[in-house]
Amino acid sequence: MSFAKASDLLRLAEMAASRHLGVGLQEIETEFSVDRRTAQRMTRALEDCFPNVETLTDDQRRKFWKLRGEKAGLMLSRGIRDSELAAVEMSIRRAEREGAVLEAEALKSLRDRLLSVMPGPHARRAEADAEAVLEAHGFASRPGPRVRTDPQILATIAQALKGPHLLTVSYAGSRDESPRSRVLEPYGLLLGTRRYLVAKDRGGDDRLRHFRLDRIISAQLQPDSFARDPDFNLEAHAARAFGSFHAETEQGEVVWRFSPAAAATAREFLFHPQQEATDEPDGSLTVRFNASGWLEMAWHLYQWGEGVAVIAPEPLRRMVEDFRRADFPALP
Repeated sequence: MSFAKASDLLRLAEMAASRHLGVGLQEIETEFSVDRRTAQRMTRALEDCFPNVETLTDDQRRKFWKLRGEKAGLMLSRGIRDSELAAVEMSIRRAEREGAVLEAEALKSLRDRLLSVMPGPHARRAEADAEAVLEAHGFASRPGPRVRTDPQILATIAQALKGPHLLTVSYAGSRDESPRSRVLEPYGLLLGTRRYLVAKDRGGDDRLRHFRLDRIISAQLQPDSFARDPDFNLEAHAARAFGSFHAETEQGEVVWRFSPAAAATAREFLFHPQQEATDEPDGSLTVRFNASGWLEMAWHLYQWGEGVAVIAPEPLRRMVEDFRRADFPALP
């Protein structure tokens, strides 16, 4: 067996051990970019090399291969790679730098659990190797300006989100407004140019509102918990806007057309998680999505100069039309 095939078999064993139901043929085809016949050969090799493999069939008559037993976990823990541990460490540092307290804590917990299942010598070596990789490559960061946020307030919000617990904040809606105390039911954070806490006012109209983190003067965790809306999905909620600012009056279809000269660069961008991109006969690229937040769209579109035209909505087209310029030396 070649090294490449052995590596693929170990990766397949990891998938079979880590997934609740096991791994199926379609997932193998996608993960390893192979056809159905090769995927079937890989499952036979998995059965030959790992006697504790079980096969299961779901209600759609699809077959899955599951690697069970403590020995499987021990075997796979020895195979945690220094590059994988380094990737976790880099993600922790990036999350801490960007003030993503929840993500940093979750990643630290994941790192500690990975190391806890490894035999001592392997764990120490993996940590040393990971540090070497970090020293060689540095850690990823997001350059550019960002609004400062009090780390203690972020930590308190993170605790409230975990509970979930009620949160009492002193909040000023604008610079001219005096801060006032509000009791909130926190649902999540939006981390864009501006950072917002998504929450409901306790005893209010049950609507989700956005509170700018830089205008929260203080935050105090309350012992009382609350029942979150089980249908709420932060990712879907965030997708209703282009950036972090939401405006119901602006919600609707957005259509941008990138010139032939800018189309290749635009194809490298994901402007919105639900976008549809269409290649036009003249070489231009049309991008469509539904969202609000025209001002943040205008800030982004300015970087493209004359390389992009707004087809819809009309108010956004008028907002950016007089500010398109041709003298930028490069595209974003």
